[in-house]
Parts: sequence; structure tokens; C-alpha cells
Amino acid sequence: MKRDIHETKDPEEKYEADPNFRPSVSLAPYWLLAALRLLLALAPQTGYIHPDEFFQSVEVINGDVFQVASNRPWEFNSSQPLRSVTLPFLVFGAPLLVLKNIAPFLSLWFDVSCITPYALLVVPRITSCLLSFVTDYCLYKICFLYGQNYRCRLITLASSFVMLIYGTRTFTNTIEMALASMLIYVVTESMAKSDQIIYQDEYLRDCYNNSNNIRDRIRYHRMRLALPWHSFTSVFFIASITVMGVFNRPTFLAFAFPPIFFWLLRGMGSQIIGISDFNMRTAALIVSSLPALFGLTLIDSVYYGALTMNEIRSKNVSILRDVVFTPFNFIKYNLNPQNLAEHGIHWRMTHFLVNVPLLYNVLGVAGLVTFAAILYRGVLKQYSTLPRVQSIIGLMTSSFILPIAALSVFPHQEARFLIPVTLPLTFLYTQRIRNIEDASSAITSRIQSTGHKVFMKREAKVPDIKDGLLIVWYVVNIGMALFFGFIHQAGVVPLLNHMNLEMTAKSRLTTVHLVTSHVYPLPVSFLFLKFGKPHQILDKSGYRAVVLFCRYQRARDFYNYELGSSISVDHIAIKLAVIIEQAEKTWSEKRMKYRVYYAAPSSLIKEVQSSCFSQGLNATIDRIFFPHLSTEALPTVASFNASDLLTVHGALKTLSDLAHQMGLALIRVTPLAKNHEPAAVLKKKPTDVTQDNRSFESGANERRILVKSEMATESSRIPDSLISVRPTAEQQSCPVVPQASCAAEFPLLTSH
Repeated sequence: MKRDIHETKDPEEKYEADPNFRPSVSLAPYWLLAALRLLLALAPQTGYIHPDEFFQSVEVINGDVFQVASNRPWEFNSSQPLRSVTLPFLVFGAPLLVLKNIAPFLSLWFDVSCITPYALLVVPRITSCLLSFVTDYCLYKICFLYGQNYRCRLITLASSFVMLIYGTRTFTNTIEMALASMLIYVVTESMAKSDQIIYQDEYLRDCYNNSNNIRDRIRYHRMRLALPWHSFTSVFFIASITVMGVFNRPTFLAFAFPPIFFWLLRGMGSQIIGISDFNMRTAALIVSSLPALFGLTLIDSVYYGALTMNEIRSKNVSILRDVVFTPFNFIKYNLNPQNLAEHGIHWRMTHFLVNVPLLYNVLGVAGLVTFAAILYRGVLKQYSTLPRVQSIIGLMTSSFILPIAALSVFPHQEARFLIPVTLPLTFLYTQRIRNIEDASSAITSRIQSTGHKVFMKREAKVPDIKDGLLIVWYVVNIGMALFFGFIHQAGVVPLLNHMNLEMTAKSRLTTVHLVTSHVYPLPVSFLFLKFGKPHQILDKSGYRAVVLFCRYQRARDFYNYELGSSISVDHIAIKLAVIIEQAEKTWSEKRMKYRVYYAAPSSLIKEVQSSCFSQGLNATIDRIFFPHLSTEALPTVASFNASDLLTVHGALKTLSDLAHQMGLALIRVTPLAKNHEPAAVLKKKPTDVTQDNRSFESGANERRILVKSEMATESSRIPDSLISVRPTAEQQSCPVVPQASCAAEFPLLTSH
């Protein structure tokens, strides 16, 4: 009978350590954190981590599934595509396709509209969130398989902002993390199974050799033959995961190499496993990868139009002409230093010294310090203290360090590239920041009067450094979750919701122009705009489908101009003036109304209003979306004085100024009324007005020429992900209804 640990101790009781004791840690914190992860996917989070969370997945999928206007990135071009569409469509596209099919029935039966910006944002995130739990399950199974404390590790994993934020976003890195976790788990299971079978085989072999009885030898031999075959355990599953991971992101090779190498190395050095087994496993792995390799290549080739069904039926297929192999195009592109320079060049040690601490704070630092200690022992030739090559510690250490070292070879280094190392890092170094209970944390008590044996905890220990590290772990993860989940670029998603309502409420013959700067690109597919879908006439004489011409094109009533972050406010005002001028001309000729908006961080409001006024424009704040923090235009204090912070009034005023600048302002831009002309115009003599009117047209032409030259210069500095895509030649030549002719009215600004 167990008794409560707070009861008074009997002096006659004797205490002894029990090695079989396994104290339990409550999993309630883990389940709460798991529920929080799902809640954050449903909330939804308004933070915007990186453009790739939209433009490498849902932006392309929304355009294909719902046939809406989308800003398709350059990686998905049909000539040399760099991205495979199979896994993003399978993970994020399948639930959206289900939503598309059930939406008409829900609208008919319950009068509920399912196709909303909220649904387009949340449905893929829920799928991504569910996929992130694959990492949790794999960590639990690995700990259970090797007798480790899975409870503390699961709590550490679930409390990481990498799982709470990155795990609920539509990054291809999230898919990569799940595939890497599955691969590590399958390999560890194969290693454990092989170790057990090899041990049994060697034991039976020794018994067979040492036995002099013919019957015993026959029995031992039959027992050896009855052992399961383990050399090719899970080979097809491992090969398929590897191929899918490489097609999702070719960088998966760095994360797959350590587990695959350990899988090939299982049992090497024993009496029954030799180099021939290693070679046979390698050959089996290559052969098993062919079905997935062929299937994914076929899907990509058909999707990008390089391979058609007519060519397949007629067997007129050429590998060089009709096959699209996206991993090769990706690697070829990234091996060119000039291509990487367009996306940003980083220091080679950025992953180790910046990105690992940024993602995992004290856990990542503990991992790097431990690895440095391993290297130090290796330099001192203390090989007996190093992790064994075929052990679980060796596998996890290699799966943590080697991928980071491989990715550090490339100069473009982003933090999200490292999230697949979350599982090995958590497995190895949780005990560095958290006190994990084991047999030494408890004692057994045997009462002499009754003989009953009870388990009791030792006296509470004095807080040590791990308690402080654990506090730092929680505080930093809470802060990072709030920042990336709800503050960083957090005004973009509410802006999309607002513009969706704006497009729904406006009159039919009204064109909306939205100019943005100093913010991330807008995934315009969330606006659910169905314009620009021409009727195509196909040439059926040959094997390829060729667009001959377009009969009609739906009217375009929304234009988005992305000006990047390097442009000055004065130049923004000039571009707005050009748009207003052309829109006024269209209004006078075709009586088509227009609205011009400008969206930028609220820290730029005063400068924008002043510059617009100098160009004869009125910039009125329509709405501000809080919170929003853009590193391209950080809040500033106009006149900072350290003495102001010493008073309550001064400190509150400074904080208020900073808070008002942490927003995304949507500004309505209109021509300035004649009785509110700029001061430079009012000071002119009446006789100069006629001359000004005569030179108005020439001045407008000069502004357009200036804007055109500036856009050509700035496009070389702005990353490709921020540059809008022009319409194709076929679309530009399409006859359209009168409203669509607005596209010809704005030839000088790049628009979506």
C-alpha cells in the first residue's frame, strides 16, 4: 500500500534505491500546448513571417483550384520551374479542393459562405498544424523505443515557438520537418530491430559452435533460420520519404543523409554483417526510390505543360524536351552565386551563430556548446568518450550538426531552413535545460511492521542553473511567438480582409488601385478576384496545346502596385500622382470611377501626406491596422530626449508615439481640391496660370518618363518576390470589354 509522500517518516523505516522506479511527469502541460497550437491555427495568426509561406504554396494553389487572380512567383514558371507542385497540392490543395466542392451545398442548405479570406487562410494552416504533430508522435515513439523520458521532451517540444508558429504555417519547410522526423523514426526503429536480431543471431551462433550435442546444434540452427530478415527493413518507405522530401525541397538531402547512412551502417562490425550487406542495401534503396521518382516527375511534367496526354498516347516522349525535373533546376539555380546574391548574401556562420539561437535560444546554445565539447574531446583523442557511431546518440548528433554544416556552405541562409532539426535537438538536449526525473530522484521505503514497499520522492533540491535556463526558455518562446505570430507584418492579413470587403461593396464600374511599399508582398488570391481569365482557342492539329488567340477577357477592376522598400517617399508621391492623373483621364473619357489607396507602415504617414500635398494630392487615412511592425520602416521618435524618459508624462508620450507607429495605414489618395492647392501654386501670379495649364501635359509626360526610368532602376534592386509579374503577351493582345481597357492606361507602373 502506497502512502502520501507528506506523511511523517517512521524512524524504523529503511530506505533503499529502486532501479526499476519510473516517476511519471504529468502530460497535462503538453496537451494544453497542443491545444494552443491548434487554436493558433484557427485564431488565425495575423503575423507574416516570410513571403514564402504564401508564395511557395497557397498563392499558387488558390489560383489553380479556385481559378482566381494570383501573383504566381517566378519559381513556378513553365520554362524552367524550380518547385515541385505535388506535395504542396497534396498537403494544402486537397483540403481546399474539398472546401470548394462542399461550399455550394453549405451555401444552399445553410446559407453559409465558406469561400472567404479567413477560410482560404485557415484551412491550409489547420492541415499544416496536423502535419506538425507527426514530429510529436515520432519523438514519443523514439523515446519509448529507447527507454527515454518522453514526457519532458514532449513538453519541451510543444512549448517551442517553432512548433507553435512555424508548425502552423504553410511553409514547405513545415512539410520538410515532418518528413525528416518520419525518416529519423523509421531509421531508429530499424536500428533497434537489427540490433536485437543481430544479438540473438550471434548468441545462437555461439551456442551452436559450443554445443557437442547434435540435437542441440540442429535446434540452434533452426532457431537462427527462424529469425526475421532485417537487412532491408523499411527500405521502400525510407526511399519514398527521401524522394518526396527532395522534390519538396532539394535541401532535404542534407537532412536525409545522416539517417540513411546510419540505416546502411546497421550491424557493421558484427560477425554476420559485412561490406556486402552495405552494398546490397544501397542498391535496394536506389531501386526502391524509382517508383516515387518516376511518379513525381510525371506529375510535374504534366502540370507544367511539358508533357501532354497526346504525347503519352502516341509514345512521342523525349526526356530532354518533355520531362521536368524540378530538383535539378533548383540545384542548378542555387549553385550560381549571382542568383543567390539577388536573394541576399549572409555570413557562412549565420546558421550556427544566429539562426540556431534565434529558433531554439538556450536549447540551441546548449546543443552547440555540447557539440563543441565533443570536438574538443576528439582533438584530444579521447575517442572512448565520443558517441558511438551506431548508437542513437550518434544518429541524433549527426542529424543535428551535419545538415546545418551542409546548409552553411550556401551563402543564402534563413532561419526557417533549420526547423527540420527540431526533433534531434529536442531529444538530445532537453536534459540540459530541464531536470528530468529518473531512478535517482526517488527512493523506496519498506515499512518493517507491514512489509509494504512504497515510493517516495527525495527532498526538494535547491534550484540550480537548469531552473533558470528553463525560465529563459519559456520567456523567450512566449516573446517570439507573440512577435512572429501577431506583430511582425501583422497588418497585411487584415488589409486583405478589408480590401475583400471593399471589392465586394464597390459598384461594378469602379476600379480600385492599391499601392504598397515597405511591406511584404500581398497574396492577392485571398481577395478572390476572378478577372483576367481569357477564353482560349487551342490548336488541335499537333500534339501540343497552343494558344492561338483570346476571344474575350473578363474586366479587370483591381490593380496592385508593389514599390518595394528601397524607394523614397517623394518618389512614391510621384507614382501616386501618375496613377491619379491616368485615372482622372479615364474618368473624363469613359466615366469610370476609381479609388486609389496607398498602404504602408504608419511610421511613414506624415512624410507621405506631406509629399502627396506637394504633388497636388490629398492623402486621407482610411484605416490603420494594429499591430504591425515592419523592419523596413521601424518606428522612430521625432525628438528624443533622454530626460523625457525620467518623467511619467515624457515616458508615456514616447511610448504613445511608438505605439501609434506600429500599425499598417491604409491611405485614400484623391486629387487636391482647387481651393486647397499647394502653397507653391497659390503664390503664383494670375498671368502664370495660363502658362501652367499649357505646360501641364508636358509636366505629366516628364513625370511618367521619370517614373519609368526609376522603376527600371529599382527593379534591379528589389528581390524577385517583390516584383509584380506583367501580363503575358497573349493577355495584353486580348480584346476586352471597355472596363478592362484600364490596363492600357497604366503602362508605366508594374501591376498585378
